[in-house]
Amino acid sequence: MDASTVPSPLNERSLRFAGWRVVGVCFLAATFAWALGFYGQSVYLAELRRAHGWSAATISAATTFFYLFSALLVVFVSDAIRVLGVRTCLVGAVLCMALATVLFGFVDAPWQLYGVYTLMAVGWAGLTMAAISNTLGLWFHAQRGLAISLALNGASLGGIIGVPVLVAAIAALGFTPAVVAMAAVMVVVLLPVILLGVGTPPLHAPDGASARAALPSSRIRAGALRSLSFWSIALPFALVLLAQIGFIVHQFSFMEPVIGREQASLAMAMMTAMAVVGRVVFGFLMGRLNQRAASAVLFVSQALALLAMVNISGATALFAGCVVFGFTVGNAITLPSMIVHREFDAHAFGVVVSLSTAISSAISACGPALVGILRDWSGSYALPLYVCMALELVAAAGVLLRGRNDPLSA
Repeated sequence: MDASTVPSPLNERSLRFAGWRVVGVCFLAATFAWALGFYGQSVYLAELRRAHGWSAATISAATTFFYLFSALLVVFVSDAIRVLGVRTCLVGAVLCMALATVLFGFVDAPWQLYGVYTLMAVGWAGLTMAAISNTLGLWFHAQRGLAISLALNGASLGGIIGVPVLVAAIAALGFTPAVVAMAAVMVVVLLPVILLGVGTPPLHAPDGASARAALPSSRIRAGALRSLSFWSIALPFALVLLAQIGFIVHQFSFMEPVIGREQASLAMAMMTAMAVVGRVVFGFLMGRLNQRAASAVLFVSQALALLAMVNISGATALFAGCVVFGFTVGNAITLPSMIVHREFDAHAFGVVVSLSTAISSAISACGPALVGILRDWSGSYALPLYVCMALELVAAAGVLLRGRNDPLSA
């Protein structure tokens, strides 16, 4: 049974529907999570290199550990939400992310980064793609794709305001006071919003619509792992995110020598602003498009943007490349859940999305270290960005493959 055939007993289009308040909560959670846990990584790398003289490869290795450990945790996000509840998971994730952000300001040895990143991984797993998709899946079915797309615009907002605000705070206060202040704002804003805005999911939630909803998560995962349809979602998006995360973590360091700190932060903000535009545009169009073909086109355009930034000198080329690259950034994290929603049973949505996100996160975790190692070895960012382009093109071909829809039918 295709997910699109399951009827929704709730009026999800009504502005009074409680699920839209949860979308707002997830939007704010994504804003802080991506500002401090994703886009902020580029600033942390630059500041730690400046303060301690550590190599890009040393810091990037710890960043890779962060993504690998969070990928392991993401597998169990759907189970944690089912056992502990949405509100408890969100509150715990916020506290972990905030504390880790504070601790970045007190790191004075490379090994300490691993402890900080362990804590941040817990927060990241509980506030980002898999957690948001699972949370909104408890309230939405018919409007699930739109709800997830709107909530994940918070990720783009985190990039738009997060890096410039963080850079400005560091310039005004210094690195340690700046990260303490950012973490404090996160806690003060998010905790009341979560406690007031997240209630009890509907008893007749969409994920209970299937008679097979009682099947254990382990069986759903095993079925998904036997599905070509699943792998042609997880692996291509993993390669894209590997290239994307690798570039974004090093983006500030790549652009700063060319256009300066202020211009580099502005370019990053422009890139994430375009991610909002791209995600909103495709959020409304995806129901009428071949989502796999659209994904392939976006992957190719991302590769072309990197090609332009590497080969055309000057600020104009960097800004133009960031605009094109940004248009695809948001959709790279939104599209997997939309494809899963269309191609897999509703009862399997949360588990399949968590598994896909975990696999993608584990592979894409190599991005920062790969770019850092290739940069140190070659002496510039040209070689690592060419490797990123190649990965994008391979992903564009892989996402066009498709097998059987139902991961439990085998």
